Amino acid sequence: NRMKVGWIGVGVMGRWMAQHCLKGGHDVTVFSRTAVKCTPLIEQGATLAASPFEAAQGADVVFTMVGTPADVEAAILDSELGALAALQRGALLVDCTTSTPSLAETISRRASAKGVHALDAPVSGGDLGSQAGSLSIMVGGSGEAYAAAYPLLELMGTTIAHMGEAGAGQHTKMCNQILACNNMIGMTESLLYAHRAGLRLDAVVDAIGAGAAGSWAMTNLGPRVVRRDFAPGFMIEHMAKDLGIAMQEAERMQLKLPGLVLAQRLYDSMLLHGHGRDGTQALTLALEDTARFMEGRDEAGEGLARVYGSRGASGKMLRAKA
Repeated sequence: NRMKVGWIGVGVMGRWMAQHCLKGGHDVTVFSRTAVKCTPLIEQGATLAASPFEAAQGADVVFTMVGTPADVEAAILDSELGALAALQRGALLVDCTTSTPSLAETISRRASAKGVHALDAPVSGGDLGSQAGSLSIMVGGSGEAYAAAYPLLELMGTTIAHMGEAGAGQHTKMCNQILACNNMIGMTESLLYAHRAGLRLDAVVDAIGAGAAGSWAMTNLGPRVVRRDFAPGFMIEHMAKDLGIAMQEAERMQLKLPGLVLAQRLYDSMLLHGHGRDGTQALTLALEDTARFMEGRDEAGEGLARVYGSRGASGKMLRAKA
């Protein structure tokens, strides 16, 4: 059935997800704090809203895909401009932002008090998955709300899993990010080793990607590392935010996760050195700096790799071999 969809947040991934709703035949009203980002969607028939509240007025379903838990709270729960204030009984609210499980539970309670259904539905797959409509979507909330949202979610993703009650989607996304950040370390270290060994990096990506050590990171981001392409499919600043949430949740559950600790330090270091808007594959720069310092070729300055107790400079070592 044709639905009225409010969409809040049209960044690297949100833009494509909203576009899939448009192409699915739904009426879409979009809001972004940077209105010009909505232009491609408006050109395809979307309506521009001046606030989250306006985007939600008259909507059957509202999606949020913003940056941080604070952004989620403002977009949904603000008493004057938030989406929840505009939604009517029976409407559905779906937050696709990676946020905290506790905020997902709060939104669910507040929505339920108004007769609105709420889901936390963070996604994985980056810019490529969002463009292709092949995201993995991890959903927390009631079965009734999940069933209502499913026809729209399947426009955006190929793996859609109902993980449990409110907050369960966010907990599952933390599992995803813990694995993803450690995969990224392994992928970038592997290519750094290949470079030192004199191997053709593109051939290494192909060979490893087809074997037991293959991963989404190697197949999709390995070639970007080889090309020195650090354009974001998923920004370092967002990964650092996610790892901070994962660390908080792990500490709350009294879990010690050394791989997560190392990854958080590396990504926080990248933030400190101005790489927050680069893609997560730019992690290779930190590892390259470490290698440069350890071989004694870079003695000056404080580098990204100080997390290892060493110094370096901006990483430029890795080059594809023809």
